[in-house]
Amino acid sequence: MKRFADSLAAVLLVAWVGGMWAIGYIAAPTLFAGLSDRQLAGNLAGELFKWMAWVGIVAGGYLLLHRLGRHGFSALKQSDFWIVLAMLLLVAGQHFGIQPVMQALKDQALPQAVMESAFRSRFAAWHGVSSIVYLIASLLGLILVWRQRGN
Repeated sequence: MKRFADSLAAVLLVAWVGGMWAIGYIAAPTLFAGLSDRQLAGNLAGELFKWMAWVGIVAGGYLLLHRLGRHGFSALKQSDFWIVLAMLLLVAGQHFGIQPVMQALKDQALPQAVMESAFRSRFAAWHGVSSIVYLIASLLGLILVWRQRGN
């Protein structure tokens, strides 16, 4: 059973971090480059990010519990535990904090697209914050994957 738990942790880490990189740095830019309707591209990218957040919440929760189960409270002395916790907090903060603010701005702008409304600058600022949070989380994930390659 220990082998299964370790394998599941490895798969979840790769799914989470790989998904973040694939969606954030390949799929979303491709949507904006390939679709002439930027509002549609944004809505599709938002759906992808939403699902990726749930993958991150599930994977991050499991990875923390797995590390605690495997190492006990000494896991709290390991940098990987704190990296996963930081990633989980960033993803949760973005999903439950930043994204609802951005959605509220989109809703207030209706029937116009938010980028064609009076809410453009506020949306752009929140989008910038969201992008920085995503970048930090994806770089932390890259560190975790890099460190796991020797295990």
